[in-house]
Amino acid sequence: MLTIEGQIVNIDGVARGRVEIGNDGIISAVGKETGQADVVLKDELIFPGFVDAHVHARECANHSQDYKEDFVSAAAAAINGGVVAFADMPNNPVPPVDEKSYADKYQLSKKSAVDVVLYAGIGPRTSPLARKVPYKAFMGKSVGDLFFNSADELESAIKKYQGQAVSFHCEDPTILEQNENQPTHALRRPKEAEIVAIDFALKLMEKYQLQGKICHCSTAEGGRKIAAAQKRPHVKVSAEVTPHHLFFDESMITEKNRKMFQVNPPIRQSREDRLALIAALKNGEIDFLATDHAPHSIAEKEKGASGMPHLDTYGPFAAWLIKEHQLKPQDIARVCSYNPGKFISQFSNIQYGKIEAGYIGSLTVLDLNQPIKIEKSMLKTKRNWSPFEGIEFPGRVVYTIIKGKICKQN
Repeated sequence: MLTIEGQIVNIDGVARGRVEIGNDGIISAVGKETGQADVVLKDELIFPGFVDAHVHARECANHSQDYKEDFVSAAAAAINGGVVAFADMPNNPVPPVDEKSYADKYQLSKKSAVDVVLYAGIGPRTSPLARKVPYKAFMGKSVGDLFFNSADELESAIKKYQGQAVSFHCEDPTILEQNENQPTHALRRPKEAEIVAIDFALKLMEKYQLQGKICHCSTAEGGRKIAAAQKRPHVKVSAEVTPHHLFFDESMITEKNRKMFQVNPPIRQSREDRLALIAALKNGEIDFLATDHAPHSIAEKEKGASGMPHLDTYGPFAAWLIKEHQLKPQDIARVCSYNPGKFISQFSNIQYGKIEAGYIGSLTVLDLNQPIKIEKSMLKTKRNWSPFEGIEFPGRVVYTIIKGKICKQN
């Protein structure tokens, strides 16, 4: 049993109290402070454990990319960043697309020290699995072989997944093809590709009654389309935004850092786009802070790999949103804990997202009065680099508690 007292944050506010976690790892009681607990905190904030709904841990049945990351190292980086569970994407060399490939990857994920929910991939010839899982559709060419060459090809596949939870990587394949000879990555994947693809994904969600999610929204116009769709009665849609699309914009990209900052969709938004995305996260129009953690080596980045690692810095980035952009602690609980926790809980028998009796006793504690400068030496990801190296965030993770066990204490 573990007891912790201090400022408890839920989506409805902040209040001092006591959390009791039983030997089964489940919160048994939340009540008034006694002044006597295993951990007694003063100004630190106790959150329901942060959940990352978009991670590329890279390990799969052939183990060809374990050198980038595996479920053990991804979990270590997650705990370091205050992330207590994550959902892993399917674009592996051996993607989980059928019962056997999904079961094989599921067995590998059991090595993780944090809970992992696996997305299954949707491709031109795939079908829904017997078990309830989230699905991922890559609308345009990305890493791996799970993508579509046209809207018609995508819809032919999606119609088999009626009523399922489907997350979309929104970049229109026709627009990508039309721009494939442009001189820079950002121009080869223009913002119009995302905006057009979001429109089509929203139509698919409505037509096939999907529980839809737009991954890594990077444009203000895309965000506005999602917000408008959320008001329509027959569209179930949520949206993610990444740390890199909230922190960086086109004015910060130079010839020196261009390859290291290459991601899909690109960092090619304006400062106004970036601030609009932060506002949408703050006001509830965007539902998840999700990292799109993609652990490529520096050598691979120099050769044009897209993606960057973020799990280690999830908690400090959340502190930045509070201190620099005035998100309330309860806003962070909503986008880092409750919404992603509710998302992954439907695929397991564990309840994430609240500090309340019956929910999992996995917690993230932030100290907003203890700045942290990001250095290589503090990272747990195998790739051992971060786009935030040298940047000081205004707060840090001081405890990560997994099912009643203190796994990180700073």
